[in-house]
Amino acid sequence: MAAKGATTTIPIVFVIGDDPVRIGLIASFNEPGGNLTGVSFFTNELGAKRMGLLCELVPKVSAVGMLLNPNDPGAELQRQDVLTAAHALDRRLIVVRASTDAQIESSFAMLKREHAGALLVQNDPFLDSQRDRIVMLAARTAIPAIYHIREFPAAGGLMSYGASLADAYRQAGAYTGRILWGEKPANLPVMRPTTLELVINLKTAKVLGLAIPQSLLLRADEVIR
Repeated sequence: MAAKGATTTIPIVFVIGDDPVRIGLIASFNEPGGNLTGVSFFTNELGAKRMGLLCELVPKVSAVGMLLNPNDPGAELQRQDVLTAAHALDRRLIVVRASTDAQIESSFAMLKREHAGALLVQNDPFLDSQRDRIVMLAARTAIPAIYHIREFPAAGGLMSYGASLADAYRQAGAYTGRILWGEKPANLPVMRPTTLELVINLKTAKVLGLAIPQSLLLRADEVIR
């Protein structure tokens, strides 16, 4: 949004997990208009699906935590989607919020006090930047967690479900090249992922004492052993 406010002429290529139309970056997916286009990798809209996967993994858990960054404009919409899914699955949702290192630490302490049996972490640039800390705290508190990109289970997290961040960056690079060769952002439809990936870290599951259901393993796109 800051880049959009700074120029109406310099081409801008974005990679975003939110809906770029909803937050006002572009006019529409097919006809962005203006000087912006890029990749929306669909991750904000998958919170309910992640909640379902988490409950499939730990079906006896009655309370599920959700870690949000309150400074993210899309946080409240994600919370509402996950809350609706939690109610449908008869789970209590415990929402904790963090926008600093210290608040991440205190959020996990609160999850432990509230007896959260599992955790869903919001997709958010700040929380992504704290990947190692979050994975470490989830392990320390022995709480099964699901994330939105494979970089988390690759770093020792338990499970992720979402689009490939690496593919999204490759797509953005391709669009950047086309613009440098003379095409206009206004004429390049915003791209969306064609596949979603479920990644499970079996080593982390073993440390947590979890037996991954066969139904999940069969659907996994990648199993880290």
